[in-house]
Amino acid sequence: MTTAIQVNIRRECLQPAAFWAQPTGVEVQEVVRLAGFTGRSAAEFLDLADKSGRQIRRWISGDNEIPYSAWALLCYVAGLGAIWELDE
Repeated sequence: MTTAIQVNIRRECLQPAAFWAQPTGVEVQEVVRLAGFTGRSAAEFLDLADKSGRQIRRWISGDNEIPYSAWALLCYVAGLGAIWELDE
């Protein structure tokens, strides 16, 4: 039996770049999951040089920080909206 755990993404991680806070590895993992990606498919989608998913695993483990552009695209595909747009 598999148990699904939903992780809340902090509001400050869903902001335009000027106001953005770096997501935790758990938040990155959740957005990748919500987008329906594996590490490999996320790497393919983002057109990373290494398509193995290694960089995605580094973001999830906290070894590297995810760039805003990659985060914003993953959030968009995950259904979290166009976080780069300012609310006016």
